[in-house]
This record gives sequence, structure tokens and C-alpha cells, in this order.
Amino acid sequence: MYSIYIVEDDAKIAGILHDHLSRYGYTVYQATELDNIKQEFGGLDPDLVLLDINLPYFDGFHWCRQIRTQSNVPVIFISARTDEMNQVMAIENGGDDYIAKPFSLDVVTAKIKSALRRAYGEYATHPQDGHKKELQGLTIFMEKNEVSFHGQWIELSKKEFYLLSRLVEQHDRIVSRDDCLRHFGMRLILWTTTHCQSM
Repeated sequence: MYSIYIVEDDAKIAGILHDHLSRYGYTVYQATELDNIKQEFGGLDPDLVLLDINLPYFDGFHWCRQIRTQSNVPVIFISARTDEMNQVMAIENGGDDYIAKPFSLDVVTAKIKSALRRAYGEYATHPQDGHKKELQGLTIFMEKNEVSFHGQWIELSKKEFYLLSRLVEQHDRIVSRDDCLRHFGMRLILWTTTHCQSM
């Protein structure tokens, strides 16, 4: 199930959202380091962020820009600011959607589901592949030769892709140069054979 990071300084509102979303099976984190949201976000690596605007230290617009320097995860603003200008600023600063307080929990849930479908589900530009390898925010889609890191897509050559997949497979041990060469050589032979037969 997906994980959600709630950045809200009102403990009551954060608790209501936490309890409600947990009942739907989401893994829910509440921000505890409101002076360093970017670092906390990086450590948690959530799939979606619910972000208030009125926060101590820096506002939600600032933290959304900070999050965007390392991830493209969906960010939904939740704020008591209901005017059009703040909604425009939320989008211009990297947000994906906006919910005004007071809010309906059903609307929050629906918007979260929609954002997750667009980012990771059937509406995603890069739908999730069943055959994949994952390690600390790095995802390798084996059947597509595609790689993403914390939601950002990375272009690799075929050689780079095969070497990276080998290093991820053996991430808990030292991989020798000879092992990499043997692995790459076998993968290249298999790739060449498969594609030549299909031509």
C-alpha cells in the first residue's frame, strides 16, 4: 500500500487525517521536523504529500519547492486559505491539487486516490511494471529497461542499465569487475538473440 506524508502543524487536524487514511490501509507519517521538512521527506520517501501552507519557519510553498528538487511525488495542498491567488501559487510552486479547509474526508480520500492513480496506477505515464527491482528509492523496470530514482526517471544506455541491475541484485556484497563483465556479456547475448529473432 502507498505511504502518505502529512505536513500539518495543527495536531488535531493531522491526527484526524492520520486515523482516517490509516483505516484505508495507507502507511501514514506525520511531520515532526517542521523546520526541516526536506530532510524528513527524504528519509521517509513517501508516495504522496499532504501539505499545509501556514507552517512555522517556512510556508508550504517553500517546502513544496524543496521537495521538487528531489522528487516528483504528488503534492496536495490543504489550507484554510481559500482565495484563488493561493491556489494558483500552490500549483505554480509545484503542487498537484488543492483542498480548502474545512474539508470533507471523503473528498480528501478521493483526491488522494486520483493522484496516486495518475502517478503510479493505470493513468501513469510510466505504469508500474510487475517485474522490477527496488532499492532505497531506486526502481528498475526490467521489462522496459527503465529506471526511476525517488520518482524521477533516468535515461541509461543498455550497458549502463544491465550493470546497474547487476549492482542492485548484489547490493549487499562486493561485485568484481569480472562478475560485471560476465553478467553484461550474458545479458547482451540474450538481448541480441531475442531481438534478431523478432526482426
